[in-house]
Amino acid sequence: MATTTSKLMTFAEFERIPNPPEGGFPYELRHGELVKVAPPKFQHSRVQWQLRRLLGSAAGSAGVIDKEIGFRALPEYEFRIADLAFISRARWEGPQDYLEGAPEIVIEVLSPSNTMTEMLDREKLCLENGCQEFWVVDIERRQVEVSTPDGYTITFKPGQEMPLPLLNGGRISVDEIFSPAEG
Repeated sequence: MATTTSKLMTFAEFERIPNPPEGGFPYELRHGELVKVAPPKFQHSRVQWQLRRLLGSAAGSAGVIDKEIGFRALPEYEFRIADLAFISRARWEGPQDYLEGAPEIVIEVLSPSNTMTEMLDREKLCLENGCQEFWVVDIERRQVEVSTPDGYTITFKPGQEMPLPLLNGGRISVDEIFSPAEG
């Protein structure tokens, strides 16, 4: 029986792929495999916007909160896009073509297409490559799970406040994350 082996794509090869046309799907490089990333649905985007607003206010000048941040967690076979991320001011202003290592906070808003294996893999990758907090935001359950590199995980539920030690020690309400976006 013959077996087919496929060569893993390196980041250098990934970098040569043309950018998708306007409205096209971006790509991630996951363990050397090219993966097309579907665009977020409206509720997903609304939660991203709300988090960006809340966390941006809490972060002040400590760093930048933005959505759809690309980063190179590992040098050879990885390029990921965080739904939302916090990057310290020093790293944001550093001269680089790509963010090396994971952002200090990576936030993933669950989508129906996400699998538990995918989220655990992404969490491990991020926490082993510089991420200090990995958040999984579950719109259905209206909760946020926060994991840290030391193996600690806590789930914040409706009615609770989340401490933000990396963002000037502020706090945000879980309920506020899922409330209709305010201007």
